[in-house]
Amino acid sequence: MTQKRYRIEDSLGLPAVLPTAPSPEVSNERLDQILNAILDLRRITQMSADETIETCRRELHDALAMRSELDLMKEAITRTKSELATLHRSENSGKGMRRAADELDAVVESTERATTQLLNAVEEIETNAGMLYTANLPPGMKQHVDIIQERVISAYEACNFQDLTGQRINKIVGVMKFIEEHLDRLITAWTQLDSFRDLITVMPVPTALDDESSLLNGPKLDDDPGHVDQNDIDSLFD
Repeated sequence: MTQKRYRIEDSLGLPAVLPTAPSPEVSNERLDQILNAILDLRRITQMSADETIETCRRELHDALAMRSELDLMKEAITRTKSELATLHRSENSGKGMRRAADELDAVVESTERATTQLLNAVEEIETNAGMLYTANLPPGMKQHVDIIQERVISAYEACNFQDLTGQRINKIVGVMKFIEEHLDRLITAWTQLDSFRDLITVMPVPTALDDESSLLNGPKLDDDPGHVDQNDIDSLFD
C-alpha cells in the first residue's frame, strides 16, 4: 500500500516516505518470558532492598553500641585525667608518692643508725661482761654474768630485724618509684593537651573536713627547707 503524496511535497522535493512494514506479532510464549523476567527483576530488586535495609539496620545498631562504648571510654579517660591532675598537685604540694618514698628511705636510714648504736652498746656490754666473768667475783655472782651474756646474745639476734625490715621497705620503695616513674610519663604525655593543663590549674586537692593530717608534719627530711638540726637548737642556749 502506497501513501498518497501531496503537491507541496513534490514542490519542495521531499523524499517519498517508504511504506512501513507491518509489526510482527508477539507470541504469548514471548510475552510470558518477558513477564517472568520482569517478575524476577522485581524480586531481585526487592530482595536487594531488604538486604540493604537489614544491613543498614545492623550497622546502625553496631554504631549505637560503639557510641555507647566510646562514651564509657570518654568517661574513663576524664576520670583518669582528674586522678592524674590530683596526683600531680599532691606531688607538687609535697604529699605525694615521691614524698612517701623519701619518708620510707629516711625510716631505713634512721633504723640503721639506731641499730648500729645498739650493736655498739651491746658489744661493749659483752666485753665488760667477759671481763667481769674472768675477775674474782664473790660467790654466786658469775651466774648473773652468765645471764648478762645470754641477754647480749638475745640482743644481737633481735638486731637482725633491721636487715629484714630494711629489705622489705626497700622493696616497697622500689615499687613506689616504679609507679611514680610511669605516672610521671602519663602526666608528661597528658600535659601536652591544653584541656589537661587547664584541669591541673583548677583541680583542687580533695581533703576531708575532719582530716588533721596536715597538722602532723612529723620529722623533716634532710633536704627539706627550714630543717633544724640539734646544732641549731644548741646554739639557742649559747
